[in-house]
Amino acid sequence: MDLQGKTAFISGSSRGIGEQVALAFAQAKCNVILNARKEVAPELVAKIEAEGVSCVTVLGDISQADDVARMVKEAYAAFPQIDVLVNNAGITNDKLLIGMNEADFRSVIDVNLVGTYAMTRAFLRKMNKKRSGVIINMASVVGLHGNVGQANYAASKAGVIGLTKTVAKEGALRGIRCNAIAPGMISSDMTDVLSDKVKEQILTEIPLKRFGQAQEVAQTAVFLAQNDYITGQVLSIDGGMSI
Repeated sequence: MDLQGKTAFISGSSRGIGEQVALAFAQAKCNVILNARKEVAPELVAKIEAEGVSCVTVLGDISQADDVARMVKEAYAAFPQIDVLVNNAGITNDKLLIGMNEADFRSVIDVNLVGTYAMTRAFLRKMNKKRSGVIINMASVVGLHGNVGQANYAASKAGVIGLTKTVAKEGALRGIRCNAIAPGMISSDMTDVLSDKVKEQILTEIPLKRFGQAQEVAQTAVFLAQNDYITGQVLSIDGGMSI
């Protein structure tokens, strides 16, 4: 898909990986719909518009059905067609399973998995009518391999991977592609607070001996949107952790 003049909706795009994904699509001359639960900085909107594309903000919580319905309505009021959906919004609530209650578990599942399902289903209905579209889901290497203290997060991301493969099979009947990205350790606010000792331990598990950058994940999202013969795949951006 040539992204010039197309439109992408990126959930959870006010900061971090989502922000970089939004900027990468704008640099590919794709219009951008930003999303966050509460606010998006005007500076980010200005940066995207500086790329010569249109940008609007749609606020809402992907885990709330009413918000999803409203956000889809607002998105299509701003643009006649949404060509790319990037399901990036997600949360963590880390605890060892023995100390994780049902509310801890469900809170992460509701956003990461149910929210991704709800957004995908809503936009897929519109894409089906146009017989075209691209859906990119943000999974995680944790969804592939599990991780201590992240039973809820791992389960949610494993679910996203299964959802991705199913949507790819169903969507192919109408020219719609669906892929997932599984980031490993990406430099972020969360990794910045880790002690040097913990960082050193993590680096021993990464063959390339460094953390990834959000821009590298964003480049992958653009690549998956552009390549018309990739669907149902999970691309690990993890410096070799999955080897």
